[in-house]
Amino acid sequence: MLDTDTKRRIDTARDILVGKVPDPKSQVEQITIALIYKFMDDMDAEAEELGGKRKFFTGSFARFGWNKLMHAGLGGHETLNLYAEGITTMPQNPGIPLLFRDIFKNAYLPYRDPETLKSFLKIIDEFSYDHSERLGDAFEYLLSVLGSQGDAGQFRTPRHIIDFIVSIVDPKKNETILDPACGTAGFLISAYKHVLASNTDAKGNVKLTPSEKGRLAQNIKGYDISPDMVRLSLVNLYLHGFSDPHIVEYDTLTSEDRWNEFADVILANPPFMSPKGGIKPHKRFSIDAKRSEVLFVDYMAEHLTANGRAGIIVPEGIIFQSQGAYKELRKMLVKNSLVAVISLPAGCFNPYSGVKTSILILDKSIAKQSDTIGFFKVENDGFGLGAQRRAMDGSDLPQVKAEIDAYFHALRNCKPTDDLNPTCGLIVPKKKIAENGDYNLSGERYRETRQQSTHYPWYKIESLVETITPPTKIQKTSFGESGRFPIIDQSQEEIAGWTDDESSLIRPSKPLVIFGDHTCAVKLIERPFAQGADGIKILQTVDNLDPRFLYRLLRARPLESSGYQRHFSKLKEYEIPLPPLEVQKEIVAEIEGYQKVIDGNRELIARFEKKIQATLDRIWGENES
Repeated sequence: MLDTDTKRRIDTARDILVGKVPDPKSQVEQITIALIYKFMDDMDAEAEELGGKRKFFTGSFARFGWNKLMHAGLGGHETLNLYAEGITTMPQNPGIPLLFRDIFKNAYLPYRDPETLKSFLKIIDEFSYDHSERLGDAFEYLLSVLGSQGDAGQFRTPRHIIDFIVSIVDPKKNETILDPACGTAGFLISAYKHVLASNTDAKGNVKLTPSEKGRLAQNIKGYDISPDMVRLSLVNLYLHGFSDPHIVEYDTLTSEDRWNEFADVILANPPFMSPKGGIKPHKRFSIDAKRSEVLFVDYMAEHLTANGRAGIIVPEGIIFQSQGAYKELRKMLVKNSLVAVISLPAGCFNPYSGVKTSILILDKSIAKQSDTIGFFKVENDGFGLGAQRRAMDGSDLPQVKAEIDAYFHALRNCKPTDDLNPTCGLIVPKKKIAENGDYNLSGERYRETRQQSTHYPWYKIESLVETITPPTKIQKTSFGESGRFPIIDQSQEEIAGWTDDESSLIRPSKPLVIFGDHTCAVKLIERPFAQGADGIKILQTVDNLDPRFLYRLLRARPLESSGYQRHFSKLKEYEIPLPPLEVQKEIVAEIEGYQKVIDGNRELIARFEKKIQATLDRIWGENES
């Protein structure tokens, strides 16, 4: 657990640097380098106390020792020059192990202000080397400031999401564990902690032998294309007890050097962003693609051992994009290794990114004997979805974890899954996913009926509406500017113009619902109108269905987009609850009351915005005059 003094020191160190080093990643790098510098001197001092000898700051490097830097008689510029030379020459120090040389590789001091450096080193001096978990947690807190998304689309994965994925994949003590886009090694450290916890007795004693712990550390590996991330990973693992962490600077997508290395467990949140023009991968991938997210998932699926497992965070494009590479990837996953898809809420990665993501769970041994895939949905991950991500009650993660465990248990024991009926998801046959060739991995697409949490009867929309065809289609070129009646235009799916041509009008006795075949857009039209083109369905409701009620229901739960001419056929099969007509009208009136309040506040906001702008314009005008 992070103690308040350590947190204060880290915050103070960042505050000192921020004026000279505004980039958060550079701040983390400077603090990391200084801490390791200080810790090497601490270890030398400890060795001397135990009757040994110094090994880090000896020979020509003795003059860079921490006590020399902190000597009261050393001037500001002398301190600056000594420290700057120390960190840049440390990779040539024969007394330090390769791990520390890698940490100091390409290190430098990005500012030349002696006062800033002296204040910074004074705070670092308050830290002392300790292999305890407390120090590792302190470094995890330091890494948490890496809030901005990187150039390659990488961003920090929240700790509770990492731990959730690791708990599902459940790595074991003798398994090889890999993250091919490891960042700061969060997944690898979580996997290490998970294995230790799984081998701890009731008294809190770890049951692993020294050789088993050594083998576990050897089996945990990571790659990253960024030397800065490699450095941070090395330090993070070192501070969590890894004396020789295996993190390699490696381009997973374009290099073939490690193609023949496989893993029992793969855990990753790979970069989502592809450079302009796409990735230029080598030719050994099974999927022909240039998108980084496709290639990373392909890589991980192909580099699992025969009974390997994986937990991978992916953007929504992997789930339903229609391009050939995405479909081929999904087809390969469904056939070979995919066992579950977990949908995460869109704000899960705030404040780093608002991107919508899902988790793919691969398990080659289960997939071989299963003809289904489980779909699970997390709506509350235990934190608010705003920028602050404040903790809140009611997390779905424990329930989703329990349901996935029950599903996997049934599959491993060749038991039927029909009776599971998960509350946070559904179980879908693979043949249904493969039916139209898209291999869409959006779980809601396969839900045959809506969860009927109401006591009102449910009906298919097909039995509640009639489709009306207008007698005349008025082309967009015929739109008038001064007519009285709106026209629905297929290309925009909105009121696009007016006409005086009353011969082409429909005169409904009550409002009509307009359903857009291209995008599932829904409109409510209360006046006579004419249709502008194909692609729009005009729905007349039966007597016991208020069209406003249907409109509100369809707006609240829109159909998923799936291509031209498919939406209306899906709409006919859509089921909705049907309260008595009077209840429908009460519900509509309540909703419209809320809407009026919203609209009124919007008008109020707009008026205040105009006043603010007018005030600022006046100030500008006064200054300019």
